Amino acid sequence: MAGLIFRKTRARAPLRLGLAGGGTDLSPYCDQFGGAVLNVTIDRYAFASIIPRSDGRVCFISDDTGVEESFEVDEPLSAAKLLLHRGVYQRMMADFNGGKREPMTVRTTVDAPAGSGLGSSSALVVALVDALRVVLGAPLGPYDVARLAFEIERIDLALSGGRQDQYAAAFGGLNFIEFLREDRVIVNPLRVSDAISNEFECSLVTCFSGRSRQSAEIIDRQTMGLKTADARTVEAMDRLKYDAIEMKRALLVGSITRMAEIMNDSWKSKQATATGVSTARIDELFDVAMRSGAQSGKVSGAGGGGFMFFIVTPENRYTLMHALNEAGGQATPVKFVNRGSETWHL
Repeated sequence: MAGLIFRKTRARAPLRLGLAGGGTDLSPYCDQFGGAVLNVTIDRYAFASIIPRSDGRVCFISDDTGVEESFEVDEPLSAAKLLLHRGVYQRMMADFNGGKREPMTVRTTVDAPAGSGLGSSSALVVALVDALRVVLGAPLGPYDVARLAFEIERIDLALSGGRQDQYAAAFGGLNFIEFLREDRVIVNPLRVSDAISNEFECSLVTCFSGRSRQSAEIIDRQTMGLKTADARTVEAMDRLKYDAIEMKRALLVGSITRMAEIMNDSWKSKQATATGVSTARIDELFDVAMRSGAQSGKVSGAGGGGFMFFIVTPENRYTLMHALNEAGGQATPVKFVNRGSETWHL
C-alpha cells in the first residue's frame, strides 16, 4: 500500500514570559486547589519542519543543538536522543495514522537555548504536534493541540513540568489561564487597549543570565513539597495564584506601577516554593537592575537560571539594558505577539 503523500510543512509556536502564577499549574496543586497563571507570548519561536522522504527512513534533526539521527522507518526509536521529536512522532503516528510509521524528516530549531525559562521545550512540542496535525489531517483545535502536547511531555515522556507553556504556545497572546480540577483548562484572552499593551511592552526588559538551568530539579522539589502538603510550599503557591489574579486586574486598568509591586511580592513567594529558584548570579543581576531603575523583576520559568525580566519606566529602559549588559547579562527589549502556533505548506 502506498505511503502517505504530503507536502513539506512548517510550523512555528511562540515562546512566552510567565508574568505571574507560574508553579500553580503543577500537579498536585492545580488538581486540588486550582491554578491560575498570567502570561504573554513574545517574538521568539520554536520552529518545526516536516519533510517527506523516499528512502524509508525517519530522520530527527535539531539544528540549534547540532543533533541529527536517522532510523529505518520500522526500527525501534528507543535509542533516539531527541526525546521530544521521538515522543511527538510516535504519539501522532499511533493516534492519527493507525500506528503506521511514515518516512520523513522532522527538523526543528528554537530561538532560545534549552533551559531558558521561556517555555521553549513545550513550544517545540506544540509546533511539532501542529505540523504533524496538518500532515496527518488530524482534527485538532488549539485546546486539543495543547492538551496532546502536555500528555506527550508529562505522561508519555515523564518530563517534569506544568501546563501553562503548552497552552500559551497553542493560543498566543496575553492570557489569564485557569487550571481546574479534573484536567479542565480555561484560556481567557485579555482584552486590553492598544495604549495599555504598548505601555506594558515598552516597560519590559528581558535578560538572559548567561546560564541555562535544569528546571526539572526545582519542579521536582516543588512537587514533593505539594505531595507532602508542606505548609510553606502550599502557602507560597496560594500567594502566587492570588498574585496572578491581582496582576490581571492591574493590567486591565493599565496600572503598571501596581503590576511592579505585585511582581516583587510574587518573586519572594516564588523563592519560597523550593530551594534553588534563585542563585548568586540571579541575585547579582537583580541587584544591578534595581540600582539601575528597575521597579521589579523575576525569573521567567521555574528558576535557577535562564531568562529574567524586569518592569521599568520606558524612559529608563535603555539605561537598564546597558547596565545589565555591562554586568555580563544579555538584555533586550520585548515584543509581544498575538498569534499562537501557525502552520503552512511550501
